[in-house]
Amino acid sequence: MRQIPLPIAALPAPAFDNFLPGANASAIAHLEGLGAQAAPVYLWGVSGSGKTHLMQALVHRFEVQGLHAGWFNAADAAPWPNDETWALIAIDSCDALDADQQHAAFTLFVEAATRGVPVIASGRVPPVDLPLREDLRTRLGWGHVFAIQPLSEAETRAALRREADRRALFFSDDVMDYLLTRFARDLKHLMALLDRLDEFSLSTQRAITVPLLKQMLSEEGPT
Repeated sequence: MRQIPLPIAALPAPAFDNFLPGANASAIAHLEGLGAQAAPVYLWGVSGSGKTHLMQALVHRFEVQGLHAGWFNAADAAPWPNDETWALIAIDSCDALDADQQHAAFTLFVEAATRGVPVIASGRVPPVDLPLREDLRTRLGWGHVFAIQPLSEAETRAALRREADRRALFFSDDVMDYLLTRFARDLKHLMALLDRLDEFSLSTQRAITVPLLKQMLSEEGPT
C-alpha cells in the first residue's frame, strides 16, 4: 500500500528573481524598468524558453505596486473585455490567435495606445513571421522585440538542481543525465516532471533513482 503524500511544495510564483537569465539579461533589464507610456514589448522564442514566465513576472511586479493588468492568450475566446483600470495589457501565444482574437487584440492595442498603457506580447516566431492580420503584426513589431533564448544544458542542470534543493530532494548525476537525455529540455516540462517525481517518491517512500523514474513513467503510460 502506498502512502498518501503530503501536498507538494508549490512552485514559487513567476518573478524576475526566480528566472535564470541565461542569455536574456537585456530583455529582463528592459522589463524590470518598464513603466507607463512605454512602447510595446514583444518576446519570441521556442516553447518552454521562458516567455510566459517573464510576462507573468512583469504582471506580478505591476500588481505588487497596486496596479492591475489584463491577461489574454489563444485560449480566451473573443470578444475580450477592456478595463480602464488596467495599467498593463499582456497577450500570450500571439502566433495561435484566430481571426476574432486578432480583432480583439488589435482593439486592445488601439485602446492601450490611447490611454498610454504598455502592452507586452509573445509568440513562438518574430513579428514578421506571425500568421496575423497586417495591422496587428505591425503593432507587435513596432516596439522592443526580444528573442528569448532557451537555457544551455549547464543552465538547465543548475535550474533543476536549485529546484530539487528547494524541495530537499537528492538528485544523483544518473537521474539528472536521464532527465536531460530522454526528455525535452525546456524547464516548463522538466519542472512538471520533477513535480510528479517528487510526489511518486513520497507515495512509494523510495529515494529518487533512475529505476524509480522508469517505474513512474511505466505506470503513467504514454503521455
